[in-house]
Amino acid sequence: MDATTTTAQGTRPRLPRRAVHGVLLLDKPLGLSSNDALQKARRLYRAEKAGHTGTLDPLATGLLPLCFGAATKFSQVSLEADKTYRARLRLGVRTTTGDAEGEVLAERPVQVTREQVLTACARFTGEIDQVPPMYSALKRDGKALYEYARAGIEVEREPRRVTIHRIDVLDFRGDEVEIEVRCSKGTYVRTLAEDIGEALGCGAHLVALRRTGTGPLTLEGAVTLEQLEAMDEAGRDRLLRPVDELLADWPVVRLEAGDAGRFLSGMRRRVALPDAPQVRVYGPQPGAFLGSARIRGGELISTRLLSPLEVEGLLNAQASKHRHPS
Repeated sequence: MDATTTTAQGTRPRLPRRAVHGVLLLDKPLGLSSNDALQKARRLYRAEKAGHTGTLDPLATGLLPLCFGAATKFSQVSLEADKTYRARLRLGVRTTTGDAEGEVLAERPVQVTREQVLTACARFTGEIDQVPPMYSALKRDGKALYEYARAGIEVEREPRRVTIHRIDVLDFRGDEVEIEVRCSKGTYVRTLAEDIGEALGCGAHLVALRRTGTGPLTLEGAVTLEQLEAMDEAGRDRLLRPVDELLADWPVVRLEAGDAGRFLSGMRRRVALPDAPQVRVYGPQPGAFLGSARIRGGELISTRLLSPLEVEGLLNAQASKHRHPS
């Protein structure tokens, strides 16, 4: 691999990439896209392979789990997981984008009570249909919807079924409401804010959004890019969570050494366990995560496997943390 990069100022060394495995809980800042945040963290880790687990708009802050190395094999799990958000709504004002970045479309007086806000929020709990906003990254004929919107073109969008598990009203002051939302993947909180505003008869838009949870992961222990930059490489490595934290709410299956080796080669194993759609599988060593599987008819069937090198890398990383605790 080329060890140098030529710049206008001359030639500077390019740091080599390295095999890094684990999950980083990043507290994404305001104004930065999810991909930009990922690339900044990847450079700091010099990681060979990295990916994020679901886009947060630049307007949004909060939990963005980043996957490195073997963890990228399970990023879809976090993408599919339920999410938790804190959102602040401005009542009485509708905008072109449904958030504070858009132009004002209409203003109406706000004459609502806390009880009316609670009733409006209750209307949108459970399974509901949402029409995706025009200012979104969804594709239509190979082009993102926001590209049509910027050109002044509105296209028809099919409603999507999402689940709002709960909406808690945290604060209500005049024309501002703060809510906490637990919802399924694919939910647009901007659209939810607009719908609540319409139910109240005054309109609304989103002025702040913070993701606080995705599946079993929360903001507890999350770090900012500034904190990452201030650390040395060893300090950053200690922040990485085990790959299997992405599957922390799945049942556990543990195999003896012989069966563990065969499972890693893709062979089905007999187990005296009930059927399960998704389980996480371990070898005999503590922390020896091997991959994910399903159980059907007494057979353990792999769905996503780590390579022996990845398993060894994870065990080495765990041993290093025990030798050098933070």
